[in-house]
Amino acid sequence: MKLLLLVTLLGCLATVFAAPLESVKWCVTSDQEYMKCLDLARANAVFACVKRNNALDCIIAIRSGEADAITLDGGDIYTAGLTNYNLQPISAEDYGSSSETCYYAVAVVRKGSGFNINELRGKRSCHTGLGKSAGWNIPIGTLVTMGLINWEGIEDKPLEEAVSEYFLASCVPGAEATSKLCKQCKGDCSRNTREPYYGYAGAFQCLTEDAGDVAFVKHLTVPDAQKADYELLCKDNTRAPIDQYQRCHLARVPAHAIVTRKDTELTEFIHASLEAVKNFDLFSSEGYGAKDLMFKDSTVKLVKVPPNTDTFLYLGAEYVSIVRSLKKEPTSGVSSGAVKWCAVGHDETRKCDTWNINSVSEGTASIECQRAETVENCLEKIMSGEADAMSVDGGQVYTAGKCGLVPVMVEQYDQGLCTNPAGAASYYAVAVVKKDSGVTWENLKGKKSCHTGVGRTAGWNIPMGHIHRQTQDCNFSNFFPSGCAPGSDHNSSFCNICAGSGKAVGDDSKCQANNDERFYGYAGAFRCLAKGEGDVAFVKHTTVQENSDGNGPAWAQDLRSEHYSLICPGKNAPLPITAYESCHLAVVPAHAVVTRPESHNNVVRILKEQQLKFGGSDPDAQFKMFESNPVKNLLFKDSTKCLQEVPPGTSFSQFLGGDYMNAMDSLRVCSDTASDLEKSCSFHSCQQKN
Repeated sequence: MKLLLLVTLLGCLATVFAAPLESVKWCVTSDQEYMKCLDLARANAVFACVKRNNALDCIIAIRSGEADAITLDGGDIYTAGLTNYNLQPISAEDYGSSSETCYYAVAVVRKGSGFNINELRGKRSCHTGLGKSAGWNIPIGTLVTMGLINWEGIEDKPLEEAVSEYFLASCVPGAEATSKLCKQCKGDCSRNTREPYYGYAGAFQCLTEDAGDVAFVKHLTVPDAQKADYELLCKDNTRAPIDQYQRCHLARVPAHAIVTRKDTELTEFIHASLEAVKNFDLFSSEGYGAKDLMFKDSTVKLVKVPPNTDTFLYLGAEYVSIVRSLKKEPTSGVSSGAVKWCAVGHDETRKCDTWNINSVSEGTASIECQRAETVENCLEKIMSGEADAMSVDGGQVYTAGKCGLVPVMVEQYDQGLCTNPAGAASYYAVAVVKKDSGVTWENLKGKKSCHTGVGRTAGWNIPMGHIHRQTQDCNFSNFFPSGCAPGSDHNSSFCNICAGSGKAVGDDSKCQANNDERFYGYAGAFRCLAKGEGDVAFVKHTTVQENSDGNGPAWAQDLRSEHYSLICPGKNAPLPITAYESCHLAVVPAHAVVTRPESHNNVVRILKEQQLKFGGSDPDAQFKMFESNPVKNLLFKDSTKCLQEVPPGTSFSQFLGGDYMNAMDSLRVCSDTASDLEKSCSFHSCQQKN
């Protein structure tokens, strides 16, 4: 009987969720918003209104299906994306040419009040709300980072207590009503418009009514008529006029965004419903007795977020790092101080597990392992904090940088340069063909190509950048009608000659961007050429020697390096493999370890310790960081001699260099060359720093 009831219930649920969508239930948090929402519903019957007390209650309502959508700021978007809610941003507010889908978090003070940002201790503060971006996360994170608020984490004291000790008194809507953080509030200190000092306009009102000495708001908050009476506090301890926010701000942060459940049909229905709105101004709160209702009044339009963009991709690593820095928690157990290394596929995971075991000292592991199926999956895990670091090639450093991650250590392939911190860590990107095949750079069109992987430096970005400049054609299949470029769409011609894992049946590894695909990576691309599947392989200058003349895995044992040649633009005839200094496609940056900005010091410290133990050539060592058998180049390139620290503060564009950035920017003229991850991370100009 119970089973029958369960089956019946599941059937009903399936019917409910399969039913066509008829309305968009918008969640609002105040009477004024509810009034505006009802007017919208009268103008466009597809909308319905659901009222809850605050943003968190709306997030819960959307998760349960009681509501469908709400516009949230970055702090609340972060909360909405947590596992227990699992919502996603789908459309961003665009504030016009001044900031587009980003805005500036600023500190506003009365003109001539006579103090700078380093003198805020003992002042009264006005905040938009607890956990809000411009009103809490950014200013408090900035003051903690600058060492102005002394706080070591929640094992020291609650953050709210540290803030209340720093400021004389405050209004932080959403804080404990009996605390100093609510002392300057005008109403009940609730995180909604029942508190007059809630939100941007409320925090500024708190300042104008002399309930505070500083207001933490967005750059568009101060009305034009009042700008002459107020100034901005700059992080360099100076002041600036209100309109100089581009040079004087605390941070540039992602715009407010509409969030909903991870449901493609619902997302498209919400987009279509909003686009169909006529005879109603979504971005005006005039006549409702409050500002910024449902959307910010400064919004010019809504911009669709790229598909599959989750909270971490939308907010960017820098912003997420700020939020995490304000949620410092005690660390304990084996995870304390350990670096969670991200391994791609089965073979890398196996090597990482061996590293993990050998890294144990006094019962504590220095390296822990996370597995993902692709490099981009790993980058997402690093952004979200599920993993900490991995070594990637230059093209992937570019993508990681667009996502807010930073290079912190670089592979050095010249032993002589390991003792010279200024030594350049680089390699040559080359094009290899079989000797006497008749293939040259001039007749390359129409041949079959072997690539290390889509988006990788030597295997894709550099050669395809050359070809694009030569042809001005973004459809590379017109140049190479057949090839193997792991990571391509399975229906692409660049998957035609990929080998997969070699399983007789059920091989789903074909064209996958990991070592389960036999033609993946440097050795894989060369194997593709050696097996006669392709006519040219795009690899690094050491690849042939590492997989011939008795070197390399079993499949390479009978290969001889003299049977292969290099081709390159400007050279009419192939040249020997050893002529890479005169015949190459580019000199490119070495592979680098990437991580989140706040993890720089810990990752560098542990990797330096690990390479002292496992980075040498001791034949009796239980584990070798820079050696992989039988599959090559796992976790690091086998040609690595040491890891060198990238100077702190080095951006991804500085690391890659101007020539490489120019090549990538040229290649990105072809929009299809950017991965979905990169598109998500590049949606805002404020998600990354060049």
